[in-house]
Amino acid sequence: MRFFLMIVACCCFLGASAQSHTGTVSGHITDAANKAPVPYATVVVADKSTGKTVNGAVADDKGNFSVKGLTPGMFTVSIEFIGYNKKLIDSIKITNTNTAVNLGTISIQSSAKSLGEVVVTSKAPIVESKVDRVVYNAANDLTSQGGVALDVLRKVPQVTVDVDGNVELQGNSNIRFLINGKPSSMFGNNLADALAAIPASQIQSIEAITSPGAKYDAQGTGGIINIVLKENRLQGMNGSINLAAGTRLENAAVNLNLRHNNFGVNLFFNGNAQLSSSTPSSQDRSSFTDGKLASRLWQSGTNDLTRRSYATGLGFDWSPSKKDNFSAGVSFNHFSSQLEGTSLLRQWTAGSNDTSTISRPNSSRNWIDAMDWNLGYKRKFNKPGQELDFLYSASFGSPYARYYQLQYLDDATLPFGGTQGYNPGSDHQHNLSLDYTQPVSKSFTLEAGVKAIFHDLQNSSQVNAYDKTTDNYHPDPTQSYDFNYRMNIYAGYLSASFNLFQFLDVVAGARYEYTSVAMNYPGGTVPSYGNFVPSLIFSHKFDDDNMLKLAYTHRLERPDRELNPFLNLSDPYNITTGNPLLKPEIGDNFELGYSRSFKGGGNIYIALMERINSNDIKPYTAFYPTYTIGDSIYTNVSVTSRVNIGKEYNSGLIITSSMPLTKNLNLRENLQVFNRHVVNELDGGNRTDGINWRLNMNASYQLPKNLIAEVFGEFRSAFNNIQGRQPQNLSYTIALRKQFWNKKAALGITATNPFSQYISQVTTIHTAAYSSYLLREIPYRSFGINFSYKFGKLQFKKEKESDNNYLNNLPSF
Repeated sequence: MRFFLMIVACCCFLGASAQSHTGTVSGHITDAANKAPVPYATVVVADKSTGKTVNGAVADDKGNFSVKGLTPGMFTVSIEFIGYNKKLIDSIKITNTNTAVNLGTISIQSSAKSLGEVVVTSKAPIVESKVDRVVYNAANDLTSQGGVALDVLRKVPQVTVDVDGNVELQGNSNIRFLINGKPSSMFGNNLADALAAIPASQIQSIEAITSPGAKYDAQGTGGIINIVLKENRLQGMNGSINLAAGTRLENAAVNLNLRHNNFGVNLFFNGNAQLSSSTPSSQDRSSFTDGKLASRLWQSGTNDLTRRSYATGLGFDWSPSKKDNFSAGVSFNHFSSQLEGTSLLRQWTAGSNDTSTISRPNSSRNWIDAMDWNLGYKRKFNKPGQELDFLYSASFGSPYARYYQLQYLDDATLPFGGTQGYNPGSDHQHNLSLDYTQPVSKSFTLEAGVKAIFHDLQNSSQVNAYDKTTDNYHPDPTQSYDFNYRMNIYAGYLSASFNLFQFLDVVAGARYEYTSVAMNYPGGTVPSYGNFVPSLIFSHKFDDDNMLKLAYTHRLERPDRELNPFLNLSDPYNITTGNPLLKPEIGDNFELGYSRSFKGGGNIYIALMERINSNDIKPYTAFYPTYTIGDSIYTNVSVTSRVNIGKEYNSGLIITSSMPLTKNLNLRENLQVFNRHVVNELDGGNRTDGINWRLNMNASYQLPKNLIAEVFGEFRSAFNNIQGRQPQNLSYTIALRKQFWNKKAALGITATNPFSQYISQVTTIHTAAYSSYLLREIPYRSFGINFSYKFGKLQFKKEKESDNNYLNNLPSF
């Protein structure tokens, strides 16, 4: 409440100090031939008598522009965009500082010249702060070009990624991941594996949507991360080839784009591999009874991890008329990971002076095949901005997990025990949505829509137990089951964007989602439920470069795959499982932020945020002296699953910036400081408090002859969780990239943590009955080389080729 009152007071102060209005010129730019909006056209306002430029702007992605700050006088307006003839509008009169001249729809003619090889250039800033999201344009991300999506995500402001591939947005790991704005079952089996399967060279941008509006699904208390893949909509044939090889990663990607008039086709193929790497680990854990040591276990060994993936797809779009557009796409994704290891164990139990030594080889593998497809239709009407969108998307995945482990006592020839586990399944999703946008006036727009989601998960589990008498595995029906889970979501929303008191821009929306749930697992009944999901964003632009916003969103985290009660017994002393009794997590998120853009492409964003989660879902570990599964009894076992632990209050300060310190040197930073307060109702209301912080910095320097150098480093502090402490993390990457062949080709080299082979990770758990100290040495040092080549008559490069660029250098006045 104090946080909210502080925000309201700030808004009232800003309202009281609002500046007086100045004259404005606005309009909507369209193509004269097909009436389609012309985004990002340059608009320059000049004094008619002197010809001197007084201000300028760039049209948005819908062709709308507004030039502010005009004093009384006579002006000319010129509109330019590559491939179009210059448009000049004469004798625009501003009579006083409150004059608002709307030029209406302005049509510009195509230059209709026969072009040879053309390089289209514009410089989009690497980081863009928008009212509901931050956009990271990955095209110039040199240190990640030979990597995967996880490497790019590490650079995205307000996002952190640990060495295991766990992703957080503003300190929250409950994130809704999308590909080109659509869900995919490829994220279902293992998120880290899926993100490691997307080559960085395929990514155009990543959107971290921290304040999703009513149009978006409510899933994800932490927000939404949308990975936008590269697509070229320019005429002709063009494409790219990207190759990378290294000591840890290898990948290849091919893109081909074909476009003729109003029809375009995109094809792609990519594949990558994470080479085998050994991870040494050791664990020392103890259990207690009435405060006295009851048992102790020492475990050490190594695990070798490998990953493989490939993906291919085809998409097209077709505009049979000026107002209609059809689009469709289909893609296939496959990825797998395999872990092979051997552990040595010693254990001691109270009342016995003997310590037994056990050798335990183990193996686990996960893979998934996923087919995604979509079909969309967009209808534009006569009124600019009025449109109807229909989208159908579907994803069929076939996740599979398996493991085996054997246990040898001392130097025995035959094992004395072991298990095999298989968990095949299917993951089917269908999404139908209809959205309509209606501009009521220049400053008031309504949006409405409906959506239906049909999600069907099926899993079966089969466990085979080792029989020493036959030296073979035999099915154990007491540990086998079928698990079917069906979740249907029906949603509708209404959203309005308007200006209040000619001072505040408001986006207010409400969404209602009804969730119908059915499962066949005994004891796993989850009632159906409905949720009202409001969202509200206030923002004020002091000028085109300064903005203050206040946002509130209400979000959900529906458990789905975490419900699967599959018991992973690859380590019978540290078991992991799902929880069919999980309830949805509810999140209330507040954010007060200020952003400022600077001439030359720099920007800074400062925010205060508060996130309150009810029914908070967290991993929880319980210790059992004996644990019964079917007719098998396991001793000295820790069992980890996700549970609703209570409430979490996360208060934070966020500062991100991108600054061109000199003509050749650019510095980016991402600082996040959080105070996390957790009320653990499972353990009698125990409270956990702690401050943790994350910082990453990126410096790039433009050397002569198209050579660029970059250094990237990140640090994440250790922090308290509900049962112990999570480890800190430090990593750094150095990269060089050389462009040649008229910037069609580039060759780069990268080195990550070149001076240390491992990153040490210490994780602790402390409860009244159990304590654990786990040390893992993560192999993180790597060296790599990457090559990229772009071909075709038209290319799009986000580089500044000319100083006469009003997108990044608006004229002063």
